[in-house]
Amino acid sequence: MKVYKYGDNVDTDVIIPARHLNDPDPKALASHCMEDIDADFATTVQPGDIVVGGANFGCGSSREHAPLAIKSCGVKCVIAASFARIFYRNAINIGFPIMECPEAAAEIQAGDQVSVDFQSGLILDETTGKQYHAAPFPEFIDGIIDNGGLLSSLKARGLAK
Repeated sequence: MKVYKYGDNVDTDVIIPARHLNDPDPKALASHCMEDIDADFATTVQPGDIVVGGANFGCGSSREHAPLAIKSCGVKCVIAASFARIFYRNAINIGFPIMECPEAAAEIQAGDQVSVDFQSGLILDETTGKQYHAAPFPEFIDGIIDNGGLLSSLKARGLAK
């Protein structure tokens, strides 16, 4: 999976500019994802590609549109040095996997081919051969992601209608 790399403090207004928030269609959000920081992202990203960011990825407003826009582009996951807590929470709630690994975020470069194993937390930079380890999610969070989000997970467990 090809890497798109961004720096520190990528905020939700950069991930999905506020001027596009009125359209509730995830595909419409995806078409504007990252356009203010990377005008070509939405037209070149392929299903399974990976976003790598620096520290405090997803800072800014608490809109769930930001991880939804990235997920709707077909991105497999975001690897970052750290995440803003609200982005972290919103990503999990919509069933979008993220991995926190400062070493991988610092060393993986744009264009590298990277694979990830969510169960073990293994991140492999296939371009360089280097391996990194992120803490895998606990089982209950894996269940949320595997079910496509919090509401779907609750329904699967018979805890919501």
